[in-house]
Amino acid sequence: MRFIAAIVFFVVAVVGVGLGVAQRTVWAPPDRVTADLVIESPAPVTIITGEALNAYEGRQTFAVQGGVTAAPLPEPEPSETPVLGESPAPSADPDAPMETTAISAAYGRSSDVMAWVGDAAHNLVTWDAENGVFVTETIAGTETTVPEPFGGDLWYGDFQGEGTLGFTVNVPDDVAVLIVSDGTLPAPQAFSITWPLDSSTPFSTVLILIGVGALVIGLLLLLWALIHMRRQRGPRRKSPKMPKVPKPSRYRPISARPLLGRRPKGRRAAGRIALVPTLLIGGLLLTACTGGSAVIVSSPTPVPTDVVETPETAVTENQLSRIITRVGQTVAQADGELSSAIAETRLAGPALALRTASYTVKDDESDYPLLPEFPTESVVLALPERLPAEGDTWPRRVFAIVRAPATVDDEGVETQAPPLAMVLVQEDPRSQYKVHYAVTVTLPEDAPRPEVAPAELGAPLLPPNTPLLAVTPEAVAAAYSDVLLNGDESESYPLFQTEGDPLLAQIGAAAKAERQADLPDSARLSFSNAIGEAEIFSFVTTDGGALVMAYLLESETVRPTEAGAAVNAPDSVAALAGRSQSTTGIRATYGIQVLFSVPAVGIEGPVVMLGYTQGLIAAREVD
Repeated sequence: MRFIAAIVFFVVAVVGVGLGVAQRTVWAPPDRVTADLVIESPAPVTIITGEALNAYEGRQTFAVQGGVTAAPLPEPEPSETPVLGESPAPSADPDAPMETTAISAAYGRSSDVMAWVGDAAHNLVTWDAENGVFVTETIAGTETTVPEPFGGDLWYGDFQGEGTLGFTVNVPDDVAVLIVSDGTLPAPQAFSITWPLDSSTPFSTVLILIGVGALVIGLLLLLWALIHMRRQRGPRRKSPKMPKVPKPSRYRPISARPLLGRRPKGRRAAGRIALVPTLLIGGLLLTACTGGSAVIVSSPTPVPTDVVETPETAVTENQLSRIITRVGQTVAQADGELSSAIAETRLAGPALALRTASYTVKDDESDYPLLPEFPTESVVLALPERLPAEGDTWPRRVFAIVRAPATVDDEGVETQAPPLAMVLVQEDPRSQYKVHYAVTVTLPEDAPRPEVAPAELGAPLLPPNTPLLAVTPEAVAAAYSDVLLNGDESESYPLFQTEGDPLLAQIGAAAKAERQADLPDSARLSFSNAIGEAEIFSFVTTDGGALVMAYLLESETVRPTEAGAAVNAPDSVAALAGRSQSTTGIRATYGIQVLFSVPAVGIEGPVVMLGYTQGLIAAREVD
């Protein structure tokens, strides 16, 4: 019996291990699914929608095959009589590329991708869930070319290659992927998308473990049988006895025992007795496994609650970090070459005016210090504009505070530069973000700061004349300009927290009076202030107030007071004015970028100046 049991367990082991290994090899399910797409279209862009990207679960791996050629233009049919007013047939441009292996791909919000494509002809790949197939259609457009998408600020990520391009993304339904070649020739005609499949075989492990367990039990039973047989040393048989003489039968009364047979005694009886609880337990277990009349208690159906959708913002934190890095690299290149043309690709408005003026002065006066480098290491605050419901609106604005890494001098002294507050603007989907304001934050580290929403929520912008603030943004700029000019005699002086204001200490009324007193009697110094021609940005804070970025202009004019006298200009002013001396006078204009914290209407508290950047932007000789 022990040998038979061992054989049974050996069979179970072979079957279990065999089935388990087969599930992982010959019966293993596929670990991926691939969709091969071929598009024959002259459109320069191919868009894969979010629904198509999520036709299967999991990340999406692209393999794009480059190498496209321009479609030949149809030759005009010969005509003996030209038609009046008919344009001649287009001829091939000899300078136009006829073939390219370039590939560029990018992914971003579906609405942003469509806004970037605009009126250009494009191929659209969608997913037909009912039939389980991909659908490709070509959308006609008024544009036949698109710019290079690689390096654009609109994307969550982008890729570039030659010949072939492979990349992997994991995007939701509201994100799309676009593929182009060089923007002029047709988009790559062949590409594939691969999704991973769940190829796990959990039962194979169970079967293998059962098989191994059965093998161990079978070996133990075999060993037990061999040991038992060795102890018995073969079968033992008793010698037969001689037959006895039969005795005459006697009458015995019939007992009241059961007619079903005699009750077994000895080991057979014990075996049957032991079988009873085994059968009983097995029956109970089988009974417990049956459905029978078991009562199923239904769990309460959860009541659906309103899902709060996260509003869309101009950029994500990852996008902003990448944009800040690109801006810093471009500005560093412009600083090295003193090129305002390079600076224009990433700067605009007051920030560009100040940088361009510094290049002009630096080119004329080599000892003139350039403006500090743009920090690119750490974005300590990101506050993108919260977009309206339609989403695809421009321009888009972002407020950010960036901190530069600490520097260590030759003596080992560590210096931490103050952070820089920026406002970046993207004018349209195909434009790059440009820095319009770059303000050095002067608020002490231990001073209270306005709280803002997280980057995922962003903040709406208020118009310059909004009534939701204690002082309208445009009025704040004008009022502070008056305070700089007239000091505590200004009617707007009580609106501001003037104690500890470093800008007032530098160019306020008291500083102006000192400069006028230092001039000789042969010269006269006058000042005038104005609001700069730049957009005022107001980002809402969590308490209903706003971070207001404004631009002021301050002009100082030096005139001689005596006939025949002349005034001398500093080197920086002379570089911009084109002359170092004048008998009529010289006017220097300084641009002042200022960041304010303005409380909400009904909230008591002053307007606080959080930071500023001030510098020479223009100079000329006056009449």
